[in-house]
Amino acid sequence: MRSPRPRLMAGLLLVPLLSGCFSTSGDDSSSDSSGSGKGGRLRVALAFPPAENYSPYGQDAFDLSRLGVTEGLTRLDANGTAVPALAQSWSSDKSGKAWVFTLRDAKFQDGTDVTAEAVASALTRAAEADPAPSAVSGVKLTAKAVGAGRVEVSTAEADPVLPLRLSNPSLAVFSSKAYGQDGKVNPVGTATGPFALTRITGSTTAALDRFDDYWGGRAQASGIDAKFVSDGTARANALRTRDVDFAEAIPVAQVSTLDQGTVHEVNTARNTSLYLNTRTGVFKDARLRAAAREAIDTTAIAKGVYEGYAEPAQGLYGPALTWAAGKRTEPTARAKAADPKGRTITVATYNDRPELPEAAQVLQQQLKKAGFTVKLEVRAYARLESDLLAGKFDASVASRNMMLDTGDPVTVLAGDFGCGGSYNLSLLCDKNVDGLITAAQTESDPAERQNAAMRAEAAILGTDAVIPLVHLKVVTGVGTSVKGALLDPYERDFVGTGTRL
Repeated sequence: MRSPRPRLMAGLLLVPLLSGCFSTSGDDSSSDSSGSGKGGRLRVALAFPPAENYSPYGQDAFDLSRLGVTEGLTRLDANGTAVPALAQSWSSDKSGKAWVFTLRDAKFQDGTDVTAEAVASALTRAAEADPAPSAVSGVKLTAKAVGAGRVEVSTAEADPVLPLRLSNPSLAVFSSKAYGQDGKVNPVGTATGPFALTRITGSTTAALDRFDDYWGGRAQASGIDAKFVSDGTARANALRTRDVDFAEAIPVAQVSTLDQGTVHEVNTARNTSLYLNTRTGVFKDARLRAAAREAIDTTAIAKGVYEGYAEPAQGLYGPALTWAAGKRTEPTARAKAADPKGRTITVATYNDRPELPEAAQVLQQQLKKAGFTVKLEVRAYARLESDLLAGKFDASVASRNMMLDTGDPVTVLAGDFGCGGSYNLSLLCDKNVDGLITAAQTESDPAERQNAAMRAEAAILGTDAVIPLVHLKVVTGVGTSVKGALLDPYERDFVGTGTRL
């Protein structure tokens, strides 16, 4: 059920954000080598091992979401609209600062009821996490129970996209048993999704069982056996040899080695970009950032590295976001490029997405030609994230889905490029950029919010803090015996209640 305030809810209807829709995959083939058959266990290979011991407040939250462990008050549909999850309806007051969410009848995986008090406590803990989840970066969010099955969520300023914000996997709801005195959250058997974590083996594997009391209906698969495999070739090999039923993020170089029926691509809002450290080192100088931008040939990366599964970037918002192209304006007042004079820079990237080291090598040659001395640092993402966020490198090559956090084109700008942003790889803090982001956050009309986002985009690109390289398609490997696979343009969902062998 929708909120009874259509005028206030209009700010949520930022559609169509993405072309296409959620897809399902599979046929009526018999079970593969698992011998599971209908109701059997699904075997998946995910690309990113947990980097924060399954903390729900960072990037690990997306693994929990993809595995069907967690959910929040809302979720995103294919058009980027907030739709019911644990909340069945919501409405805001006249100020737009307070929203009341009416909960559905649901249980936690430990058998306790989902109550307004439990939900309010979970949201409060998430809002107080340090660092804050990107979805609430810069937002003063509070939550309290206001009656049986009703939760009031408030913000210091009017927030027309709060229901979108609450769809972020980092704002998932857990039972009271999940929260330790040390502030850590244990997601094993304490969430609300259709699959419950039962066993974790470090950062390498996880086992999940079907949660039979899931409010959305009993999942058709009896459980999931998950592997975290950073090496993309190894993920493709596991799919090809039928060691797994799903393989996330198949490298483009491996696509031709797989059976055609197992390769599924989807347009996303994901970019690969070069982020330049604006706080310390060589690229604190805007003139040298401009020199790096002028040195880069994005077409060479799109064709040579991504082999047709990407196109040269036009900005932060790619062609999958169909509204962006007609609203884009060229950045103004960019610094003039200066001679690098052999200055040494270290460019970091991660190998969980195998195209990234290849892209970094191409950039290394292009930047050397322009006069930089370039060193590369390549690690698994789990070993790199903290150093990236701490600004220990001059630059980083990273892949980012611009709609991953909330489905709102403005919120991601605050998290990635605002002074207080929690995923600010460029460490950018620019008064003009912050002002434009703040102005965009107040817009409730969908078209005006998009226009404001594009003005902020132009200002961000004008700083040369980030150099968008390519817009990506994501390739997922799905065994031919699988039915109901989720191909999500937001990259939050991987398996659902209807996914089965």
